[in-house]
Amino acid sequence: MKKLVYILLLTPIILMAQNSLERLEQSPRHHEWVTIEYGDRTLKGFLVYPEVSENVTLVIVIHENRGLNDWARSMADQIAEAGYIALAPDLLSGAGPNGEGTAAFKNSDDARTAIYSLNPEQVTADLNATLAYLKNISSGNGKVVVIGFCWGGSQSFRFATNNKDIKAAFVCYGTGPKNSEAYKNIEAPIYGFYGGNDNRVNATIENTKKIMAANNKIYLPVIYEGAGHGFFRSGEADDASEANKKGKEKAMIRLKKLLSEL
Repeated sequence: MKKLVYILLLTPIILMAQNSLERLEQSPRHHEWVTIEYGDRTLKGFLVYPEVSENVTLVIVIHENRGLNDWARSMADQIAEAGYIALAPDLLSGAGPNGEGTAAFKNSDDARTAIYSLNPEQVTADLNATLAYLKNISSGNGKVVVIGFCWGGSQSFRFATNNKDIKAAFVCYGTGPKNSEAYKNIEAPIYGFYGGNDNRVNATIENTKKIMAANNKIYLPVIYEGAGHGFFRSGEADDASEANKKGKEKAMIRLKKLLSEL
C-alpha cells in the first residue's frame, strides 16, 4: 500500500517530465546543443530554430532554479514555435558533478542548491556571452530579448541593468534587483508576468513600480489571478489547476504579441 501511495504521489512529476520530453522529441524544429567559449569558461546551451522564411528576433531563455531541464528546453521550443530563435544557456555549466552541468545532478534539489551558489558576476558574463553568440547567428535580425522564469525571471530583470543591448526583458514571476541604483542603467522595457497566488514575489511589485517610475523606465506587470508561482510550467501539467492553465494560455498570448511588436 505504501508503495502504491508513493507512486501516486510521484505521478504528476513524471507526467510533466514526459510531456516536456515528448514535446522535444516530436518537435519539427531544428534543435542543437551549442558550446559558447569565452575566457577560460565553457558554457553549454540549447538552441532552437523556428520554421520561418525571414530573419527573426533572438531570445535568451533563462531557466528556473532547477537548471536547464527538459521543461526549460521545451519552453525554448515553444518560443521557437512562435517564430523566434531561442537559446537557453545552462548556467550550471561546470557546476555539476565532474565539472558537468544540469544533467549531471542527481535531482532538482541538488541543482537548486548549486544555482544559489553561483557567482552573480559569472551569471552576467554567461548571459553576455549568450547574447554575443546570438548576434552572430546569420538568420537572426540582430534584436535580442531575454525571458526568464522564477530564479531566471529575477536574472532577466538583473540582466537588463547590466546590458543595454537587449531590446526587452520578460520577467516571469521574478523580483527586481534590491539595489535601487541599478535601475538607472535599464534602457529596455520590462514586462512582468505574475501569478495571483504568489505574494512572496507580488509583494515586491509596487516598490519596483515606484523605482522604475522614478527613473522614467518602462515596467508593465500583469497578474494572472488564481495562478501560482511557476504557472508557465505547472500550467502544462496533466493535473494543472484551471487558473494555472488559463494563466499560461493568457501569458503566452501576451508574450507572442509583445514579441511581434518589437
